[in-house]
Formats: sequence, C-alpha cells, structure tokens
Amino acid sequence: MFAINDSLRGRDFISIHDFSREEIAYMLEVGAELKRMQKKGIPHQCLAGKTLGMIFQKSSTRTRVAFEVGMYQLGGHALFLSPRDIQIGRGESVPDTARVLSRMLDGIMIRTFAHEEVLELAKWADIPVINGLTDLLHPTQVIGDLMTIKEHKGELKGLKCAYIGDGNNMAHSLLFGGAKVGMDVVIAAPQGYEPDEKVMQLALEDAKETGANLWVVKDPLAAAKDADIIYTDVWASMGQEEEAAEKEQQFLQYQVNSQLMSVAKKDAIVLHCLPAKRGKEITDEVMDGPQSKVFDEAENRLHAHKAIMAVTM
Repeated sequence: MFAINDSLRGRDFISIHDFSREEIAYMLEVGAELKRMQKKGIPHQCLAGKTLGMIFQKSSTRTRVAFEVGMYQLGGHALFLSPRDIQIGRGESVPDTARVLSRMLDGIMIRTFAHEEVLELAKWADIPVINGLTDLLHPTQVIGDLMTIKEHKGELKGLKCAYIGDGNNMAHSLLFGGAKVGMDVVIAAPQGYEPDEKVMQLALEDAKETGANLWVVKDPLAAAKDADIIYTDVWASMGQEEEAAEKEQQFLQYQVNSQLMSVAKKDAIVLHCLPAKRGKEITDEVMDGPQSKVFDEAENRLHAHKAIMAVTM
C-alpha cells in the first residue's frame, strides 16, 4: 500500500492549480499503485466504512462509474444524488446542503455547470469536496490523462501535448496539468474560442517552476507538429447544444484526422476525454487506430479517481 501523505488528508480537490508539483506527482504514483494492486487482485480497502456523496447536476458515464466502482474497491460506499434526489435541486441553499452532508458523509463529489457552485460547496463543507467537472475545469480527468501519458511515454516532463479544439474546461485543466509536471501544452483554437485568460495566466505562473511551455495558436497543424500527444474533445460541451451547429462551422479545420496525425511524431498517442462525436472532432480511422489510447485513458479514470479519494478522504 502507498505511504500516506498527511498534507493531502481532508483537502478539497477543485483545481490542479491548488496543488504543488510534488503533490500531483504523488497522486499519479498512488493511482499507478492502486491500478497495479487491482490488476493483481490485491485488496486495497483504505476507505473501508467511509461514504462518498456524488452530486450530479450533469449526467455522466465515466465519472459516475469510476467514482462508484472506485469507492467500492476502496472498501467504502458511494451514493448517487441527482437533482431529483436532493433538495439542492428544489431550492435548498448550497451552504445548508453542504453542512447537512458534512454531518453524514466523509466526502462529496460534485459534477455541475457553474464553477462557483463547487467553490461555495467547499467553503461550507467540513469534508473534502471533489470537482467532478464544471464549465471551467475538469481536473479529475487530467489526473487520468497524465497517468495514461506516463504509462505510454515513461515520463511527462519535456513532452509536447497538442490540444485541438475548443478552449474549454478540458483545455484549462490540461494547461494546469502540463504546468505542474513540466509538459509543454499548446492549444489550437479558432478566434474567439481561446482558453480563459485568467486560467492561462495562473498556468503560466505554475509553469515557471517546472519549465513547461504553454501557448495558444490558431493553426491546428502548427500545434500538432512534432507533438508527442494529440488531444481533442467535443466542440460543443454539455449545456452548449444550441451552439453545436455554429461551432461545427467554426471548427471544421480542427478535426483530428490522418492529415493532422502525419505532422505529429511517429509514435504520438491520441487522447480524447469522451464521449466522442465520431466524424466531427475525430475520425474513426484515428480513434480506432494503433495510436489511439482513448480507452486506456477511459480506464485510468477509475484508478485516478481512486487515488484522489484515497489521498483526500
């Protein structure tokens, strides 16, 4: 079993920016160790008797399954809480919800729209709050991404990750993740869809410590040139369905296809946080091809989420 890091016990997991590079490295080590133990059938019930409340304002496949199965494998119990199941969806305030749940649970995972809702929940809760996704950030995904990259590349520092598409919550968390581990991250996005300026500035500050290079371009081929990792996401995130048709026109040149892959390194890997709109942001040929590690990445959500829960709860 991994060694306990007391500095993380009881901490919220809201943004990768909130943690030191050593703490992020430790989470990745814990994730790798928990994966090894699970594959070998070695019990690792370090959260026996503990409970996690999972608040879902946004639906999910990987987030729900990873947290629910992960909590079970760690010896604890997870409760699925949709807006129909709890009063927060019918007018109860976030502070009141946080204080009630703090007296009954050992941790809260929330997947929602407004990032401010997660911050308010964490402010009033006395137990760790884990950000399962907001419109601003998706930090739990990036822990799984970094695990996957390290598995296939053996290292993180000095690699180049090219993110092709909307400067959304995934782009933001990849910038933070790259900055913490010394991995270069370039975002290729159309005019008007660049990452949030405040996030970019915070990530650049983080990058000073590790030497990571972070930048934004408009040309997807320029971003992909000599990249070790090609990363993409849906063009219209959940809640942006009305913008989907317009975005498709704006993002036509931002598809991950064989032409784009031809300028990346020969051994470049392809990642996608899923779900994918096949034929839109990524072609079947690439997603099902030999360079795709998309489903390794999806599996690593389980081990990454277990690591986050194990070290904070």
